[in-house]
Amino acid sequence: MRTLKIYQVDSFTKEKFKGNPAGVVLNADELTDQEMLHIARELNNSETAFILKPDGMDHEVRLRYFTPKTEVPVCGHATVAAHYVRAIVHNLSSSTVIQKIGIGVLPVEIFKESNDYSIMMTQGKVEFYPQLAVKNQEDIVNALGLREDELDQRCPIQIVSTGHSKVMIGIKSRQRLNQLSPNLLALAQISKMINCNGFFVFTLDTESKDILTHGRMFAPAIGVNEDPVTGNANGPLGAYLVKHGLVNHNNSSFSFTSEQGYAIGRSGLVNVTVRLQRGEPEQVKIGGKAVIVFKTEIQI
Repeated sequence: MRTLKIYQVDSFTKEKFKGNPAGVVLNADELTDQEMLHIARELNNSETAFILKPDGMDHEVRLRYFTPKTEVPVCGHATVAAHYVRAIVHNLSSSTVIQKIGIGVLPVEIFKESNDYSIMMTQGKVEFYPQLAVKNQEDIVNALGLREDELDQRCPIQIVSTGHSKVMIGIKSRQRLNQLSPNLLALAQISKMINCNGFFVFTLDTESKDILTHGRMFAPAIGVNEDPVTGNANGPLGAYLVKHGLVNHNNSSFSFTSEQGYAIGRSGLVNVTVRLQRGEPEQVKIGGKAVIVFKTEIQI
């Protein structure tokens, strides 16, 4: 019998039962892929992170991520959760940890603040995909239950990735954002057509000077009907906003805070920083705070 230490962490918040819940398995080295999948399904979070020993000299820790249905290469909120747990357990000082994940070897910054921590992760390569076919765009809009006149015409419907691609859909109204009730079966079918599992609907309609965007993210094709707060959506969004001239910046960097999860009672805040090279988005970091909701052990 093996005893596993498991944590439930709410990321992108300091308030329990808000933000995005992630499972974290601290000592996962002896687990098989199937066991990881079973644990992720049992915890039933959108993602569970499994912390593993390094398997090379170029990194200090490995992470793997599973939804209840499949393994995914990277997950923002589960990365924040995993490194938050590591920092608490090992009483880490402010530092940079090099992690190996499904998209490569990347740094994670740990910021110690009094007796607590915030986490900032560097995301993967910024990629903008070719424009979707008109029929695909129409199908996405219809599946989301939107009308053409509700779209923000400044925002092309486009797939963007910083490691795990998302479709960006900009709309005019925050009120309309909170009312969305998409056809999840249709979105899952569209995912197969366009080879992208996540649909991130966002708006620049905000009432707070400290929050630039509000969003919702649907990924039914991988078992996540709605993800409360998504690092792998808000990071690409930052690159997208710069690319399409929707924000002002100093040609070197651009930072903002995004809110997500309000419509489902799990609001959280993501800090996003985009580094620019010759006016183009080159690198994205996302991060935020976290809180441990509970910890337990299971024997398998």
